[in-house]
Amino acid sequence: MSFFAHRDQTVQFAAQPDFDYEIRCVIGAAHEGAAVIGEVLAATASIRPHDHAGWYEAWRELAERSSRSAAKTQQEGQLASAADAYLRASAYFGVAVNALSALDRPDDLLRTFRAQSAAWEAFLTCVDVESERARITIDSGEVTGWLFRSPANAAAENRHTLVVVNGSDGSLASVWASAAAPALRRGLDVLVFDGPGQQSDLFERGGRFRPDWEHVLTPIYDWLAAKEDRDPARVALLGISQGGYWVARALAFEHRFAAAVLDPGVVDVAASWEQHIPRSLLVALERGDDDRFDQEMAIGMKFSPTTARTWSFRARPYGTQGYAATLRAVRQYSVADVVPQIRTPMLIASPEGEQFWPGQSERLAELAPTVSTLLPFTASEGAGGHCEPLARPLFAERAFAWLDEQLAGSGS
Repeated sequence: MSFFAHRDQTVQFAAQPDFDYEIRCVIGAAHEGAAVIGEVLAATASIRPHDHAGWYEAWRELAERSSRSAAKTQQEGQLASAADAYLRASAYFGVAVNALSALDRPDDLLRTFRAQSAAWEAFLTCVDVESERARITIDSGEVTGWLFRSPANAAAENRHTLVVVNGSDGSLASVWASAAAPALRRGLDVLVFDGPGQQSDLFERGGRFRPDWEHVLTPIYDWLAAKEDRDPARVALLGISQGGYWVARALAFEHRFAAAVLDPGVVDVAASWEQHIPRSLLVALERGDDDRFDQEMAIGMKFSPTTARTWSFRARPYGTQGYAATLRAVRQYSVADVVPQIRTPMLIASPEGEQFWPGQSERLAELAPTVSTLLPFTASEGAGGHCEPLARPLFAERAFAWLDEQLAGSGS
């Protein structure tokens, strides 16, 4: 029983579906320098299905090797090479962090995450892109991230900005490869950050997710709009994975963003959890029989300790205890009732074979027909699966062409 991965692809990189999908995501980032395809395939080739310890060690060792190479080239003054290697190291450490979800090794989690963060910070010192550390106050604390200035449009005033909203567990290195780097090449400045319950907020500060992301993205918009070199009418959003929910939720209440890209659209976050739970148990939950739900879930988890640990890892950002309490918390992450309030143009990616939220991009577009444009991706063009992992350049071409049109039509 796998909660978070499924495969219906013809090309297979690993026999186990969640391993296979992770490899797809990593090698898909190679186009932006966040992976070397050969070393990834070599490092993972001998890992057997369900060998979660071997899976973690393979990524940790690959990340450490990349870090050592980066440090050496940095000392030699080869900053471009060092930036490449640090970016790969951070991305590989990010996979290792997620690999720990299946292992009972809590002491390794913070240590591995800090190695991931150190590689990311080192990348920023070497990469030839101007950046500013962002510290933005929200009602529950502080959002931290980086605002990158596009070298393709260095002298521009009234700059256009893309705010990238990450998913539930992605690293900043993966966000760089997936969205920031292609946006910067196209003349957009880019803000990336860890929001409530994401990455640094979760691991370093014990932060938790929150469903009401208008209280996150409104202060971010205000922070950007207050800058003298920003055009407040040309600030756009891009939501990746579960970020598709957070962006849609915020847009129902915050109408000043010029446009938004959702990859994919997410109406009900809980759907990705509930598709793996027997219908009889969901009926018990709906009847309020939480004790039965918890008891039967616990019995089922005894037969799969790996699944039990993965559930606990995924539940951690929601700040809940117990299976029923967790699923009830996740069910709060729905925009079904507020989507009609959205007035911002949305481009909604709809990849064939979407395994986590099938059909939800279409549902979101149906709920907001006047502001939605559905963007299909197909398996025949190599763009199937959640977030089109092997076709990120194709996604960038189409998404940024649409975004350019929207920003060009936004009046100051």
